[in-house]
Amino acid sequence: MKIVSTNHNEGAFTRWRVWLKALPEKLSAKVVDIVRTTKKVAEDDPRRIIHGIKVGLAMTVVSLFYYFNPLEDNFGDSTIWAVLSVIVVFEFSVGATLGKGLNRVIATFLASFLGVGIHRLATLTGETGQPILLGLFVFLIAAAATFLRFFPQMKARYDYGLLIFTLTFCLISVSKNGNEEVLDMAIERLSTILMGASTAMITCIFICPVWAGDELHNLVATNIEKLGNFLEGFGGEYLRILGDGQSQGDKTFLQGYKSVLNSKSSEESLANFAKWEPHHGRFMFRHPWKQYLVVGVLARQCAYQIEALNGYLNSEIKTPPEIRSKIQEACTKISSESGKVLKELASAIKNLTLPSLADPHIAHSKVAAKNLKALLKTGLWEDSNVLEMIPAATVASLLIDVANCTEKIVEAVHELASLARFKRVQPTRIQAQDQPTILQLEAVQACSSTEEPLYEQAHERKEIILPGTVQSFSGMEEPHHVITIEVSSPVTTKNGNSL
Repeated sequence: MKIVSTNHNEGAFTRWRVWLKALPEKLSAKVVDIVRTTKKVAEDDPRRIIHGIKVGLAMTVVSLFYYFNPLEDNFGDSTIWAVLSVIVVFEFSVGATLGKGLNRVIATFLASFLGVGIHRLATLTGETGQPILLGLFVFLIAAAATFLRFFPQMKARYDYGLLIFTLTFCLISVSKNGNEEVLDMAIERLSTILMGASTAMITCIFICPVWAGDELHNLVATNIEKLGNFLEGFGGEYLRILGDGQSQGDKTFLQGYKSVLNSKSSEESLANFAKWEPHHGRFMFRHPWKQYLVVGVLARQCAYQIEALNGYLNSEIKTPPEIRSKIQEACTKISSESGKVLKELASAIKNLTLPSLADPHIAHSKVAAKNLKALLKTGLWEDSNVLEMIPAATVASLLIDVANCTEKIVEAVHELASLARFKRVQPTRIQAQDQPTILQLEAVQACSSTEEPLYEQAHERKEIILPGTVQSFSGMEEPHHVITIEVSSPVTTKNGNSL
């Protein structure tokens, strides 16, 4: 027994010695890991460092109230409510800070006013009736305020205010102090909370502000751009996989859409915060933030379709070449034009300009989708293996749905542009090169019906061919959309001149 006990003690001692020997190395690795995490958090968004500095500054200012004799004499220990208000109210964005600050101040004011009134009324009933009346009012007001928090609109904007209202009313109304003491307590609480909330809001607004409206605006535009990047590259990527089963090159653009799928909560929070923000930068006080949510919903619907498309990039079932050759042009056209539409919409949102550049691309996408629908209704699938046809037919169907969803996004962005009064693209003068391949005209205006046409339609794609020199249409009316012209072969104008 002594031998077993001795061996056990030696084993425990050995384990402790090994653990102590490895402890410095473990602590060093832990410190390195913390430093790396801290560096990554700061590099992901440097504004987080500034936010920490702003909170520290506001806390320092409010904490010094303890050492400012006039305030200490007037408020005493109630000054702690100013410190607590800074801690609770200060948020990352201006909208979130204003929302919490105003909710806290207004709720405290209303609850203090009501609590003092109820307390005075209850004292009139005497010592017997006072607790009964106070209990009745506390029950009714607490139950009503709590029930109001379940209303979607109230919960979105005033949930914190209702919580503070209930808490403040209970603290003031059930106080055992006299009427004058209760009134003084309510004034002190309201004043200190007003000081703390004001300090937080002023610091957040005037020192490196982070606007929730800007965040929402950029988030929606970036999400649409990610969808456009996927669709622009999907056509070629899918056809390469159908052809030889291999895909090379950078494919990070195929993964960008995934962040769009989980953007609902962020968009709703930012839209709610943005409603509290005053006029700033390019955005007015009553900017149509709600329309951004409509655009975001449609973008997520498109992202779900894209996620289904992405699943067929790795399909092991290969489509026969004769079928692939018949659908590849229409599929590529839909994917490419839809991608261009979404990227033009993203650019228009970022620059607050009318999305007129997207209209020609959406027209091409609709034509290609109709052609693909007609192709799918023909005898394309006869005498073919059904198993081999399913992936190709599904991809074609999904691309048609993507084209329809893209059209809805265009309509929503046009509505946003109308509500937010996006600026129009100014007409420009473009000089054609000797042998141009692509001409872009930013604001073409319609010619009058009496003038001779400057162009004629060519090719089955119905693209507009312009003459060698495009003059400024300053004297014409009704500005039209931006048009992109692809010149693939020499074209002759009405006057017989070769382009």
